[in-house]
Amino acid sequence: MSYYPEDEVRDIVELREWLAEEIEKREKEMEKLKQNLRVLDSLVKQSSFSKASSLVSPSGRNQSVQQASIIPMKTQENQVLANAHVTPDELVIIPSNEIVLDIDTQPFKSFFLGRIIGGMETADNVDIQNGKIPQNSAISCIVNKEGNRIREILIRNYRQKERVNEIVNTATWSFSRMIENSKK
Repeated sequence: MSYYPEDEVRDIVELREWLAEEIEKREKEMEKLKQNLRVLDSLVKQSSFSKASSLVSPSGRNQSVQQASIIPMKTQENQVLANAHVTPDELVIIPSNEIVLDIDTQPFKSFFLGRIIGGMETADNVDIQNGKIPQNSAISCIVNKEGNRIREILIRNYRQKERVNEIVNTATWSFSRMIENSKK
């Protein structure tokens, strides 16, 4: 067994601590880069769909393109579950590629679609019957999926900023619970 002088051992320990700190710093940088890549992937995915607002009208003039604001939907641990793309006319929720959300995992259908979106649909139908809003302005929700995996949730006619907040918050909560339930 060989022994090193005390000053060499101290240098080795300092080198080890420095390496550990550098690794931790690089891991944080890598996570931030991965997070930025997920956001860019989401934007690319979003832009790969032709929106009606960006198509050429029959008269040949371009319609104005609506700007979307992006709301990252994160867990308490700061993991991005999805991004919500909000325009004045629609809200599109696109799950992160790393997250697999099965449409049949609870509480998606019962809570998010049934209670939250369904409750908004019911309220809109009452408003239509009472003449408060036009027939075609009720909220609608389409879930696009690949197999059972949710690829995007398209919500049209949300009409109120409060609804956007409620939809994003409850979708974030639902997605978190779905991930927990899928691990059981």
